[in-house]
Amino acid sequence: MTATSPHSATDRQPILSLKGISKNFGAVSALTDIELDVHPGEVVALVGDNGAGKSTLIKVLSGVHAPTSGTIHFEGKPVTMHGPSDALHLGIATVFQDLALCENLDVVANIFLGQERSPWHLDEVAMEVRSWELLNELAARIPSVREPIASLSGGQRQTVAIARSLLLNPKIIMLDEPTAALGVAQTAEVLNLVERVRDKGLGVIMISHNMEDVRAVADRIVVLRLGRNNGVFSPQSSNEELVGAITGATDNAVTRRASKRAAAGATA
Repeated sequence: MTATSPHSATDRQPILSLKGISKNFGAVSALTDIELDVHPGEVVALVGDNGAGKSTLIKVLSGVHAPTSGTIHFEGKPVTMHGPSDALHLGIATVFQDLALCENLDVVANIFLGQERSPWHLDEVAMEVRSWELLNELAARIPSVREPIASLSGGQRQTVAIARSLLLNPKIIMLDEPTAALGVAQTAEVLNLVERVRDKGLGVIMISHNMEDVRAVADRIVVLRLGRNNGVFSPQSSNEELVGAITGATDNAVTRRASKRAAAGATA
């Protein structure tokens, strides 16, 4: 069940390590004793059903919520985050599902939104050059950095959001449902982006409900169920194993279909 991949060698120190992370909202326990390691150049997929605690965990890692208990180690040192700015300064960038892009502004303005080179004088040339550098690192298919966001496809918008997250040279990027509501070609484009970010040596945490997308790029698949760890799987794990871990049920449509296929193969 536990995976070992070329990108997640256990002899390397993880960039990010969570030990016993719990988060309570009053009497409600959203996370309980979560353990998670992310290594350089590794994509860790975080999967689970609705209400499993994925969004809460991302908010803890991005500094939105403080954990009730447990420790977060970043590059081997214990850290405490009091807000999203602390996470950014550490080197943890988050691309949320809504992307937070301004549709009436162009690509350059969106990449530098809130991070302008000078508060008194915008150096448009330097900003445009840096934007092209970031997009070229991702081999992005964007015709012009002066295009308004409203004219871009879903995959191109995701590219701009990821490029913006690279502006502060993070060590870990968290992607919340990066392929949601995208077509086949746009999904392939975004998955290529995830691989390029990994190849740059960054750690990637990817939340997704799409098992095929997860298998395509993940080095390890971490399953959450009811706010707890429920297994670490390799991308080669069967759908039956993953669905069983996510739902907590071994008797479901996926396992029944697999049993029928196995029975049909045995009688053939």
